Amino acid sequence: MTEPRVPPGRPAADSGPKGLTAVTAGGVGLRHITDLTAKEAEGVTAVEPVEGGWKIGVEVVEDRRIPSSDDILALYEAEIDAEGGLLSYRRLRRYRRCDADSTSAG
Repeated sequence: MTEPRVPPGRPAADSGPKGLTAVTAGGVGLRHITDLTAKEAEGVTAVEPVEGGWKIGVEVVEDRRIPSSDDILALYEAEIDAEGGLLSYRRLRRYRRCDADSTSAG
């Protein structure tokens, strides 16, 4: 069986630099974001291989409200290196849960 071809400079979708998989990279990114923000994560929204590591999107609950459709959520992005070390993170946007799928939220 032959290995799948991957464009030069781009890791395979399931195996990034030094064997870090998309699944493990997502978990590492989620832990970094929850440690830094001290907020509860809703989940990983994106995992993308980048040169030398991974870029991970994580959605967190920034403020619980009643009803829960009014919760304030935020989307964070973390970039980790090949070993899982945090290189950078930032909040991309905040929005109400009920506006999560709206393109005008931001």
